[in-house]
Amino acid sequence: MIHLGKLAFDCPVVIGVLNVTPDSFSDGGRFSSLDAALIQAETMAAEGAAIIDIGGESTRPGADSVSEQEEIDRVVPVIEAVGRIIDVPLSIDTSKPAVMRAAVSAGASLINDIRALREDGALETAVRLQRPVCLMHMQGQPRTMQEKPYYDDVVAEVTQFLRERVAQCVAAGLSEDLLIVDPGFGFGKTAQHNIELLRNLRQLAQIGCPVLIGISRKVTLGTLTGRDVNNRLAASAAAAALAVERGAHFVRAHDVAATVDAVKVARSLIDAGGAE
Repeated sequence: MIHLGKLAFDCPVVIGVLNVTPDSFSDGGRFSSLDAALIQAETMAAEGAAIIDIGGESTRPGADSVSEQEEIDRVVPVIEAVGRIIDVPLSIDTSKPAVMRAAVSAGASLINDIRALREDGALETAVRLQRPVCLMHMQGQPRTMQEKPYYDDVVAEVTQFLRERVAQCVAAGLSEDLLIVDPGFGFGKTAQHNIELLRNLRQLAQIGCPVLIGISRKVTLGTLTGRDVNNRLAASAAAAALAVERGAHFVRAHDVAATVDAVKVARSLIDAGGAE
């Protein structure tokens, strides 16, 4: 059982991705209307999502940024509406302090930040809100992060970055039991970097915080299989199962039902003593 403040999860569990954007890499525009977003949220909850992660700004490579107000206008109505009909914790996928405040006020229980609370005012805002936060590693910025990512040792460098961010957050006033870490598959990493991170995921677990992975439909899976973004379900499920076997507690996914099944298979091995 993983406890994140007042929330408790019988991990590993699946986080459903709900992008209310016109330009996300795999589902841009599909759920940008409130009705479509509500239907998708209900579907993911019924399929077994333990959390629904709502995002109002695309972070795909080359994506344009949006203003705080535009992001708030996209996510707040969805958080309010979903919260009225679904009894599943909601997460806000943002790096902007104003969006964090508006989303939590609307009913979000967690913050998922690809910039690990490094934007001006973000850490201070998280300390005031005292909600669980996922700290993700990213090399560079979304517009340019995939141009020429480079590491001497990707596993060591990502682990060290996340360890330092956890320490800085705790020093600022966030309890360690509110923190999750995410290696940031695809965020300033080549396919080989992502494979190395997945292979050595247990090293991240040694930081002491629950580990979240988001590899669903990522370009690396397309590189490995030769399949386009809409045909990576099997690869995504396989990666999810491998990540759980290697210590992941939360798996962020677009295809919830299949990922829940994959997680159940991996968990059965762990429960039976089949994983180290």
